[in-house]
Amino acid sequence: MTYAETLAYLHARLPMFSRLGKAAYKADLSNTHALMDLLGHPERGLKCVHIAGTNGKGSTANMLASVLQQAGYRTGLHTSPHLRDFRERFRINGEMIPQQAVTDFVERHKDGFEPIGASFFEWGVALVLDWFRGKHTDIAVIECGLGGRLDSTNVVTPEVSVITNIGRDHADLLGDTLEKIAGEKAGIIKPGIPVVVGEAEGSIAEVFRRKAQEVGASIHFTDQTAPMPYALDLAGAHQQRNARTALAALHLLRTKGWNISDAHIAAGMAHVCRNTGFAGRWQTIAEQPRTIVDIGHNADGLRVVNTMLAETPHEHLHIVLGTVGDKDVEGMLDLLPKHATYYFCKADIPRGLDAVVLKDRAQGQGLTGAAYPSVKAALAAAQHSAQADDLVLVTGSAFVVAEVV
Repeated sequence: MTYAETLAYLHARLPMFSRLGKAAYKADLSNTHALMDLLGHPERGLKCVHIAGTNGKGSTANMLASVLQQAGYRTGLHTSPHLRDFRERFRINGEMIPQQAVTDFVERHKDGFEPIGASFFEWGVALVLDWFRGKHTDIAVIECGLGGRLDSTNVVTPEVSVITNIGRDHADLLGDTLEKIAGEKAGIIKPGIPVVVGEAEGSIAEVFRRKAQEVGASIHFTDQTAPMPYALDLAGAHQQRNARTALAALHLLRTKGWNISDAHIAAGMAHVCRNTGFAGRWQTIAEQPRTIVDIGHNADGLRVVNTMLAETPHEHLHIVLGTVGDKDVEGMLDLLPKHATYYFCKADIPRGLDAVVLKDRAQGQGLTGAAYPSVKAALAAAQHSAQADDLVLVTGSAFVVAEVV
């Protein structure tokens, strides 16, 4: 198979959560364990950091990988979803997996994998763990796809576990209260493995304390009031919080003997995007008019977007907005600025919410604008309408951002 044929095979045969949503979610690890058996257990012996959380886990993962690269370690990084290229999910020292490696893996294992009925994400986890083993990574940073307890990545035994924060996202799958969602994320806490919690208070923090005590893991709550001694190339107070969480994990890695100096941390934090290829987080993609993309896709993410908007000088605001239908759309719309002009659109995936439906629901929340047939058409209209000192923002979904970066 060619690489294009390989991707077509994966998309055609395998349920893909990013496209289909809940229908692709499998709430147990039996498939992943079966795949690990077939591959000779590449997860065993893998040194890694395992990261769960509602928001910020991608940023935290990329920060950690950047610092570990600066420290001279051959560093694997597994994140999701991707923006432009499936291979973005799989990196070593910032370099994406080669197309040929993807094709070879699928050809080698499809006959054995097909009877298992593995999902798109399960295939990806199997691929990346096998690739990391074959390339002899020193350490890998592994981001959970959804939840934690039943996420396919939860077959690894990390050096450190990290939970960034808890928000109300994927409630239909993870639970209808923050405590239930926290319980699912807490499923990555393993016996004897220290866990860092980025942000948690009250009953949420208690969920994590209980789980850590139950399995005999030390728990470390990040001091989010501590000064940030390092310059970051990722903007915003929320990235400062993610950086503090990453620093807490790095401190624990140091206590386990990993050679990570202050100079490594400084260089890694200052060059995350360059080192790892990280994109889509308050990223400027054009000037005149200034055009920024951000993958904020739930209430907590859009609160961050609002904070960043308040810190970004501009005259009028133009927002290119698209989302997926299985989100709390009204909760998201309620947080968006009323004074902006909106350009409603739908990403080219089945889960995407129809642009006209989104426009109608947004009008009910006091947001005004027009619907467009595609993300690119919406962006073109926004940039055409914007004056030199205006700001164009593309947000609401990683899948919307993916079509314009």
